Amino acid sequence: MKRRSFLKSAATFAAAPALAPLAHAAASAELPEISTPAPRSFPQGFLWGTATAAYQVEGAVHTDGRGPSVWDTFSHTPGKTYEGETADVTDDDFHLYKEDVALMKELGVKTYRFSIAWPRVFPQGTGTPNPKGLDFYKRLLDELESAGIAPYCTLFHWDLPQALQDKGGWTNPATAHAFADYAGYTAGQLSDRISHWMTINEFGSFIEAGYETGESAPGLRLLRKDVAQARHIAVLAHGLAVQAIRASARNPVKVGLAQDAPGAMPAIENEAHVRAAETAFRQLNAKYLTVIMEGRYTDLYLRTLGADAPHFTPEEMKIISTPLDFLGINIYTTQEAIPTDTPEGFAMVPRPASYPHASSDWLFFNPQAIYWTPKLVSQIWGVKEIYITENGYSSDDILRPEAPGPDGKVLDTDRVLYLRNYLTQLQRGVSEGVPVKGYFLWSLLDNFEWASGFSKRFGLTYVDFKTEKRTPKLSYHFYQEIIRRNALV
Repeated sequence: MKRRSFLKSAATFAAAPALAPLAHAAASAELPEISTPAPRSFPQGFLWGTATAAYQVEGAVHTDGRGPSVWDTFSHTPGKTYEGETADVTDDDFHLYKEDVALMKELGVKTYRFSIAWPRVFPQGTGTPNPKGLDFYKRLLDELESAGIAPYCTLFHWDLPQALQDKGGWTNPATAHAFADYAGYTAGQLSDRISHWMTINEFGSFIEAGYETGESAPGLRLLRKDVAQARHIAVLAHGLAVQAIRASARNPVKVGLAQDAPGAMPAIENEAHVRAAETAFRQLNAKYLTVIMEGRYTDLYLRTLGADAPHFTPEEMKIISTPLDFLGINIYTTQEAIPTDTPEGFAMVPRPASYPHASSDWLFFNPQAIYWTPKLVSQIWGVKEIYITENGYSSDDILRPEAPGPDGKVLDTDRVLYLRNYLTQLQRGVSEGVPVKGYFLWSLLDNFEWASGFSKRFGLTYVDFKTEKRTPKLSYHFYQEIIRRNALV
């Protein structure tokens, strides 16, 4: 039945004279008292936060001795980013960080995940550290402390010093050791004020996208064997950095990472589909998270690569699998898995063309991702402390600009819808005992979205990139209320 015909039939039915007495009786009867359902709350002490990344928000790329990164080079190469846009200035958080901390304080968050720009601390990637570069982060930490906001620090969010890329970047084993030196030095300098450290953010986003498809910095398209070896060097860098942070920290610290784990969820919530999702999750994450958690590459991964499999030693595998204190997971979407009679035991269901997604074509709308991904991580590897280190929604600033209206407000109801659905599934998992201890919403600000430039907006706060004026959106106030209540609204 077409919707119009249905509405017409419903109107005729409601107006039928024979029903009038019933309608009158219902209207005059005393309505039963309706009890208010208990709030869908989060545990006391659940950490609400937000997140940014250095290259996306800081700007000031030539200030106080900062060296160039691969993203400076890539974004200044014609045709690599949307309309040739760069993050030379972006949000200018380097100069406006006090204003941004004030936004966080008003929002009510108790934690802030940010990244340190490796080329600010070591302009050439190695050698003599740059004290002025580190001074910026000390000023930021002072401001966070005065606002009562705990810092959660990521050491590498894709801005590899260009000097290291000139020597091969992540295809050169020396980069792994350079990263460990940088991590150890920085932790030694700042561990008196930072208790939670993340080594690396999203391996695939700088290895596959940077060295295989070329869509991200440094924009290379290497052979499969070289990409596989680069993956191995990157996870080795992570393991070496974990050890260096612990060896150099002046105070007790916790160390983890932030990984965008390719998700798998059961298409149907029954035993066979859950087993298929568990198997799929291990295999989909074989390149990074599985080897870090288990100290071995899966047989399927190595068999699929064949002669292109990475070269490694038993000692390297021990370093890679150095135990972590917590695991950060960046969660945007997942994909349905079904059981099969094949040797693999699972198949991933292709998404139909009608599968809903945000303006970023990779961001498929599947709120169950934030339920199943932490649940599977906990079930498979026994992780006891999990943080959602990223989760957020992109709007398209070209087709449907998110500019303030005549009343000065940005009414991003699509982002509110997204957050309400995802946080409902997060609360479901936490209430069942999945050990998620905190949530960092991506992102505090609209910012430079890598190769997409400024065409996509992820922020709770609208930024006019011509004036740098910040305007909290409707989603900012929605998240503020969730934090205030520590419950869904």
